[in-house]
Amino acid sequence: MRPTGKLHLGHYTGALENWVARQNELGADGKRAFETYFLIADYHSLTTSLDTADIFDHTINMVTDWLAAGIDPDKSPVFRQSQIKQHTELFLIFAMLITASRLERNPTLKDQIRDLNMEAVSYGHLGYPVLQAADILLYKGNTVPVGEDQLPHVEITREIARRFNKQYQHPKLGDVFEEPDPKITKFSRLAGLDGKTKMSKSLGNTILLSDQPEEVLQKVRKAVTDTQKIRKNDPGRPEVCTVFSYHCKFSSPDEVETIAQDCRSGILGCVDCKKRCAGAISRDLAPILEKRLEYAAKPDMVKDILLRGEENARRVAEKTMKEVQEAMQIG
Repeated sequence: MRPTGKLHLGHYTGALENWVARQNELGADGKRAFETYFLIADYHSLTTSLDTADIFDHTINMVTDWLAAGIDPDKSPVFRQSQIKQHTELFLIFAMLITASRLERNPTLKDQIRDLNMEAVSYGHLGYPVLQAADILLYKGNTVPVGEDQLPHVEITREIARRFNKQYQHPKLGDVFEEPDPKITKFSRLAGLDGKTKMSKSLGNTILLSDQPEEVLQKVRKAVTDTQKIRKNDPGRPEVCTVFSYHCKFSSPDEVETIAQDCRSGILGCVDCKKRCAGAISRDLAPILEKRLEYAAKPDMVKDILLRGEENARRVAEKTMKEVQEAMQIG
């Protein structure tokens, strides 16, 4: 993730929740199914903003949310991209293996340009998926938990891995890289409070993981609902309601079914529905909020977790780059 500060529900349902599940997943042998790495993509943040004045504070806030949500630094290295110099080294090599025209066809890039009203795209922004490929393959990643919008980037990573393996073979290993597979989350796109797009802090339509119950309620009260349900007794269409989509994630299946029926019949009004929704969100986030307060009170502990994770990640990165150089016969 890019370090943009405190995280919101879109980050949680689209990535973070899935990350924690993968970290703790066990295989048939009772051992961890995945060796997991969690990267703070601070170089990637430069693609949309060159302002780095608050980047460290944003990093600490984001990592605090990660830890509160269940990322375990004893199981998974947590580290900053900028502190592992092999990322940019591998990015340079990978940049020679893909054409500019291929990157220009990336649909995620087109969506970013549209959503952020960008007038021009930098070379670094165009090459964002190439750096992301280096982020993944540097640690021999074979499974990438992503939201649906990141699928094109994983496909580019797979293409680059194939191209490298075809061009260069390691004298002992053969193929240096495995083609990674995406693992998509069920709720990869959570609508923003405005109902028009996914949650985004730049669009001001988010609920933060750190929001207190009172803040959650105030935000949900402003959320867009079915525009045809004007009065309480009007029959509603839950399938087009932003608030109902939140219920589908945070309320129990029985409650979701009841809410859908009562909305369609006109028994349930939007005001009461929003109150119930805010309550469900806050109940779900209560353990995260409690842990977050503990970590926020110990910023030095969070910094130590970063330094330890970077030391672990650096050892793996150095080993991979040695294999890359041996395959290319430039080491």
